[in-house]
Amino acid sequence: MGQGNEGFFLKKISAFMKNTLACVIFFSLLGCGADKVGNVDQLNAESQQKIYRWKLITTWPKNLPGLGTAPVEMAKRVAAMSGGRLDIKVYAAGELVPAFGVFDAVSQGNAQMGHGAAYYWRGKIPIAAMFATVPFGLLAQEMNAWLHYGGGLELWREAYAPFNLRPLTGGNSGMQMAGWFNREIKSLADIQGLKMRIPGLGGEVFQRAGGVAVAMPGSEVFTAMQTGVIDATEWVGPYNDIALGLHTVGKYYYYPGWHEPGSALETIINQDAWDELPEDLQLILETANQAMNQAMLDEFTARNAISLRTLVDEHGVIVKKLPDDVLQAFREISEQVVFENAQSDELSKRIYKSYAEFKNRMTAYQAIADQAYINVR
Repeated sequence: MGQGNEGFFLKKISAFMKNTLACVIFFSLLGCGADKVGNVDQLNAESQQKIYRWKLITTWPKNLPGLGTAPVEMAKRVAAMSGGRLDIKVYAAGELVPAFGVFDAVSQGNAQMGHGAAYYWRGKIPIAAMFATVPFGLLAQEMNAWLHYGGGLELWREAYAPFNLRPLTGGNSGMQMAGWFNREIKSLADIQGLKMRIPGLGGEVFQRAGGVAVAMPGSEVFTAMQTGVIDATEWVGPYNDIALGLHTVGKYYYYPGWHEPGSALETIINQDAWDELPEDLQLILETANQAMNQAMLDEFTARNAISLRTLVDEHGVIVKKLPDDVLQAFREISEQVVFENAQSDELSKRIYKSYAEFKNRMTAYQAIADQAYINVR
């Protein structure tokens, strides 16, 4: 074989080896890619099969109509929509933690979810009450509109983020009653020294008006009224009030609910627990809470009207309107209280500004919408 032929064959062999090596590398990489895709598919499949078992703790007495039963129904919806992949067990106030221990328990991860009202946490977040209700503030429909389409929910999440919590709207009890009183209220003088269970910003207004605001969970209200620990109490409205038997311990039933015109409830979720959920379960949880939010308002609207007739016709309850001078004093004090509570930090000022601007728009609109219609209906 000549030297030229030998060089030719050496070049051919070298090219063959290069091509072979390239093929080996190519198929090796292809195999690695297939493994990676396979691993992703396997992880997705596992997340679709994993069962998440959560605890939901509430601030409400067990089986309380509306407030207490709504989270139970929500949990059933989540289980059905998720095919049992998200299993939520609901605990009433006191079963795992006290009513006012819900915020801390969910924040710390001792429970994944909680259900209550934002004004219970004013000691931790003073501005939080605005995400529940504001004296002489937004009605239920308006509150839902502000939270979902007026920027309120985004501000709410910003306020709760430092506590590792994610809030969702969790219902609304609608327009409330001013409450049950064991003495007749003829003027502002009758408020002086009166001990009343009333939380949130309304409690601060009542205190400045000369009353004594007392904070206590719903499970303690009946006994406190019965034993004279308090002279008056607000709770919710006819539907819930009759369920607690408040008509048997309170003589006068006053309206309107100046302190809670549209009380939004909250579902709070531990942020770490939320982040662990697959996207479809997050969406299911949001959807189920949106359904609960509207269903609760519908239930209270329908049941309150029926329950009021029962209270009056069957139990002889005396229904009275608060005197104009009392309402006027409460309104003036409310403006001061709400403004002062919003001055503590930059976020609180933004929340107040957002709420106030939305309320002004609603006031102008309602003058020719719902309010105008109700006046002529």
